[in-house]
Amino acid sequence: MNTQQKLKKYLEEIEKNDKKGKKINAFLQLNSDALEDAKKIDEKIKKGVAGKLAGKIIAVKANINVRGMNISCASKVLENYKAPYNATVIEKIKKQDGLIIGIANCDEFACGSSGETSAFGPTKNPQCLELIPGGSSSGSAASVSADFCDMALGSDTGGSIRNPASHCGVVGVKPTYSSVSRYGLIDLAMSFDQIGPFAKNVLDVSLLLSVIQGKNFCDSISQKSKIINLKEIDKIPQNLKVGLLDFPIQDNNIQKLINKKIQKACEKYNWEIKKIKIPYLDLAIATYYPLVYVEFFSATRKLDGRRYGKKIEEVCGPEVLRRILGGSEIAKAEHQGRYYYQALKVRRLIKEEFRKAFTNVDCIISPTVPRLPHKIKEKISVEEMYDYDALTIPSNLAGNCSISIPVGKINKIPVGMQIMCDKFQDEKMLQIARSIEKLG
Repeated sequence: MNTQQKLKKYLEEIEKNDKKGKKINAFLQLNSDALEDAKKIDEKIKKGVAGKLAGKIIAVKANINVRGMNISCASKVLENYKAPYNATVIEKIKKQDGLIIGIANCDEFACGSSGETSAFGPTKNPQCLELIPGGSSSGSAASVSADFCDMALGSDTGGSIRNPASHCGVVGVKPTYSSVSRYGLIDLAMSFDQIGPFAKNVLDVSLLLSVIQGKNFCDSISQKSKIINLKEIDKIPQNLKVGLLDFPIQDNNIQKLINKKIQKACEKYNWEIKKIKIPYLDLAIATYYPLVYVEFFSATRKLDGRRYGKKIEEVCGPEVLRRILGGSEIAKAEHQGRYYYQALKVRRLIKEEFRKAFTNVDCIISPTVPRLPHKIKEKISVEEMYDYDALTIPSNLAGNCSISIPVGKINKIPVGMQIMCDKFQDEKMLQIARSIEKLG
């Protein structure tokens, strides 16, 4: 099947199950030039000059700039904003002949853990339509899970790739902080955010990550890192020490599923299991949100209704407003010593504890999300919503790489396993994930 045939198949599926809010509501806009782009890619394939993403069809989260498309961040604030340029990751994808199929729905300005806060309606979980898909990269995960595309890009601030990957039964990667340029990302919190890939399997996320990673002079925090060698991903790591995270979660059935899978992998590959505790991990949520609130408040000051769209406070949803007002209060001089600077101190402690942990183990494994997803529009508290990211936030605080892979289902609902590795150990992380994936 060539690129044009595959694209038509995906577009038919989107027409049937997604267009104008039908069922999934994964896409906000489709690429009107997609068929023409597919034709050009097929011509390159015939000539033998196509890039390594040729034939791959990719969805993009609505906070990553794709020239000429509406990059709204799923908000009425930027509803009519057309991107004037391509983000670095989009330039790299196009250079390797990946095809952008459309812009995926998400939580408004990436503020959310469920996919429900989009101004254009919630995304539904393709595996169970009455449930949330997770967020904030809800449409990206759902588009892969629903077979609307091969791959997708999301952004991860505190679990926004791994959380929906877990709920939707796909693979999602948060790369090492600074290893992928964020130039062209409308970020939620610049000291946390990282663009990363979704796909149906570890080999495909490895392929997309190998394309988008690398230093970019337009992004001052981006760093040159070892480019992932795709030939190495299928190798089974030897003499591996697996750290099984000792952390209490709400649903013990999820932990049992993780333990069973790890036990099976360690027996097959002769890996060693070590139970580990990370000090201060119970403070991760309380540390993360004051920092995110302040950074988000700062980032949204440009959305004043003069240069970009509408004034954010006048049209945004309640979760976005909560973070703006919270950030405004925390940022005031009289509160800084009580909240923001204290949170920075705890963040440094958590980073140091992870550094120590990775001197004793090669990876740290846990459930991705400590509970199963709730029903769309079900009333849950803000605290319960924030708890979805209890196990994913620490990786963002520390800047480590992490991945969520499917490990099974509970009551037909997908459950994800999170594998964390030290900074710039993305290739090793992918090898471990691929080894576990092979167990079936």
